[in-house]
Amino acid sequence: MLQPVNGVRTRNGGHAGAGPNGASDADGRAGYLLSIIVPTRNEAGNVERLVELLAKATEGIATEVIFVDDSDDETPAVIGRLRSEDDRIRLKHRKPEERAGGLGSAVVEGLRLARAPWVCVMDGDLQHPADLVPRMFAKAQETDATLVVASRYADQGTRAGLGRLREAISRSLITAARVFFPSRLRSVTDPLSGFFLVRKDALDIEALRPRGFKILLEILVRTAGLRVTEVPFEFGERHAGESKASMREGLTYFSHLWHLRFGQTSSQFTRFAVVGASGIGVNQGLLALGTDGFGLHYLASAVLATQGSSLWNFALTEKWVFQGRNQDHGALRRCLLFLGLNNAALTLRGPMLLVLTSGIGIHYLVSNLISLGALTAVRFAIADSWIWSRARGRSKAPPAHNYDIHGIVSVVSDVRLPELERFRIAETPAQPTISVRIGPVGMGQNRRNGHNGGAAHRHLRYEEGLGSFGFGMEIDLGETVEVVASPLLRHSPHVLYTNVVEPILRWTFVERGYALVHGACIAFGDGAFLVTAKTDTGKTTTVLRVLDRYPYSFVSDDLTLITAEGRILMYPKPLTVSRHTVAAVNTPLLSRWQRLALFVQSRVHSRSGRIFAHIIAKTRLPAATINTIVQYLIPPPKYQIDRLVPGVSLARESQLAAMFVIERGGDGQRSLGADEALEVLMANCEDAYGFPPYHEIEGFLHSSGERDLKAQERAIVASALGSVPSMSLASTKMDWGQRLPALLNGGAVAPVEPEKRIDRRPPSPPSLRAVPQRETVRD
Repeated sequence: MLQPVNGVRTRNGGHAGAGPNGASDADGRAGYLLSIIVPTRNEAGNVERLVELLAKATEGIATEVIFVDDSDDETPAVIGRLRSEDDRIRLKHRKPEERAGGLGSAVVEGLRLARAPWVCVMDGDLQHPADLVPRMFAKAQETDATLVVASRYADQGTRAGLGRLREAISRSLITAARVFFPSRLRSVTDPLSGFFLVRKDALDIEALRPRGFKILLEILVRTAGLRVTEVPFEFGERHAGESKASMREGLTYFSHLWHLRFGQTSSQFTRFAVVGASGIGVNQGLLALGTDGFGLHYLASAVLATQGSSLWNFALTEKWVFQGRNQDHGALRRCLLFLGLNNAALTLRGPMLLVLTSGIGIHYLVSNLISLGALTAVRFAIADSWIWSRARGRSKAPPAHNYDIHGIVSVVSDVRLPELERFRIAETPAQPTISVRIGPVGMGQNRRNGHNGGAAHRHLRYEEGLGSFGFGMEIDLGETVEVVASPLLRHSPHVLYTNVVEPILRWTFVERGYALVHGACIAFGDGAFLVTAKTDTGKTTTVLRVLDRYPYSFVSDDLTLITAEGRILMYPKPLTVSRHTVAAVNTPLLSRWQRLALFVQSRVHSRSGRIFAHIIAKTRLPAATINTIVQYLIPPPKYQIDRLVPGVSLARESQLAAMFVIERGGDGQRSLGADEALEVLMANCEDAYGFPPYHEIEGFLHSSGERDLKAQERAIVASALGSVPSMSLASTKMDWGQRLPALLNGGAVAPVEPEKRIDRRPPSPPSLRAVPQRETVRD
């Protein structure tokens, strides 16, 4: 059994107070010191023995073992059985379509899953001795190294398990690596070792692009500033299974070595040459047309042919050779520079054409071909370093947008999330609760994906089959919830927040003892009342009317944070308005253009627009993608409360004193019992999350593994409502903005005149005894 964390026993030890994987949640962290990553492929006969050896070797070190498995045999079943006995064993079984990159990509996957500051990578075939792991860990502490390599070629290291042929091949591969990277590998005797220990925060995991087995070489070459030390080890005999080494892996190694050394430059030059070759065909055709067809001198024809082939080459170079590069110059300027480059080259080619054609007697088409080929390398160098030069002074990674919600949940996002603007902070949290980045999503074309890794770490992928042009996301539930959203969502931050981040926030808050309920909230003195309704009933209009006429404080409009004790925390998202909503207040601070835009925005983002969206959602059309594109083209009219009600005060915290349910149709009011109030509020919460992909991901978010957050959320809300009076208000006139204050104040409070609405200090809390407890009906 692996070493317990913070005194918490494994599942079969039965200790209470354990978090995911048996780790203590006392400090909100997993508490592990070491994560051991074991990539496996068809190692069913080895993994049980390996776990036994690791348990013995790591005694005294808080350790988790992560198997990233690409097997087609019984290996995942064996690991699954071991995991049922010990929560510190974790499994990520990759589907065939997820295995691109081989062992190296499996290690990168394990690095993403690892929750400890130190990570050890080793094979699953027992050729790497488990008892060396604590020695490597101790060596790192003693020498302040960030990378410890278990070397077969260091002093006292042996290679008995390799055999003479494999040892000779291994030495030749190491020699080739040293030729390519003499400086980086100077102090490393075994850069191809598959057994090493590294400090996780020393790596840029997303910068790693491994191919095949040699992940350590990838790390050494791509990571600057590593402090490397080595420990010798004896490479043992294989216990069971077959070696994965092959001729194909050797070819992959040399291809990867070349790519590491020369990066994209070699492939870009190849593409540039291919484009140039196609341009030569265009140039030759235009040259022949001008010379033989129109009777021009071949030099004059060459000038005209250069213009035509240059435009051809520019279009292909722009779209294929340097696509995706962050540019210094605009497209028009690049085109003019490219034309200038080729015409300048013509001044060199002209004399070459004269010498080759008139001097030597070579046919002008052959001379033209020679001159074009001779200048290809020069033209590429200029295009790469000048015309399509990378933008100077721009960071590769976009600046993070950081948010801290009442110290409960922190969010770090590649994209600004306007709904969380009130919670923005300057510094990036060391361990954010939720991390949102933009990038490619998975490999599949299916909009559903399973959950992997059990209770401690779960994964979901949702796609609508359109790649980077469609809605897609991946969610990893770990100590930090890692979210990858498809590139399309960068352009629609409202969809990114509402359809991706907010559902995650809902259940993350529940884990921490808070419920994010669907209701607006207004504070008065030391109390607050919640207004809940189905979407598009008139909640926002009601809130604005109340705040515009009465000296109350704003807490939230759409969602409200509440604890089991009824404590309310502000959640001031921007309000989504319409022309009708804006008309409810006297002096909104909107420009003329913003008011005009509401004519279009109101139609698209109105109740009828959302009904149409729900109809689309019931079809097989990519509803989330359509929604994202629509909101990109016509952003929803969202404004902060102080733009709509100037001078309004915000209440950061309050205590729930009453709840009102507003309903369209009929004209009456009645008190609600505790059970009915709970059912209505929970139903309204579900109604708020009705658009795709929520219904396909909600089970993953609230019920993955062994947890049941849905029941926990219900318990929080039931406790919060408790003895709080609740009332249903039905209306055909949508006059709740007048009725609510009257009910709260026993009918004694009159609307404040607009010219007197400067002092917004709240009055003393009204007596809630004025809220009727018996059903009354208005005629």
